[in-house]
Amino acid sequence: MPYYVYITTNPSKSVLYIGVTNNLAERMAEHFANRGTAQTFAGRYFCYNLVHFEEYNDINAAISREKELKGWTRAKKDTLIAIDNPQLLFLQT
Repeated sequence: MPYYVYITTNPSKSVLYIGVTNNLAERMAEHFANRGTAQTFAGRYFCYNLVHFEEYNDINAAISREKELKGWTRAKKDTLIAIDNPQLLFLQT
């Protein structure tokens, strides 16, 4: 089963959210459905636009990568996103 580490942003591209899931399409639908929900970070900041993802076969590797990315600076995250998505386009699942 593949696992995904993903980065979403809000419509103005001012906030990033990093997560891990085994069903990227379903998780993006959940983020969209929860937009504006104050109980979650992604909901509170409307982070439902996918801008980057990585696929892993091992959940522990995916979780480790998620934690690594969360520790990075915004500039480093932006550089990672720009490697495959230089225009910061909203990706489709």
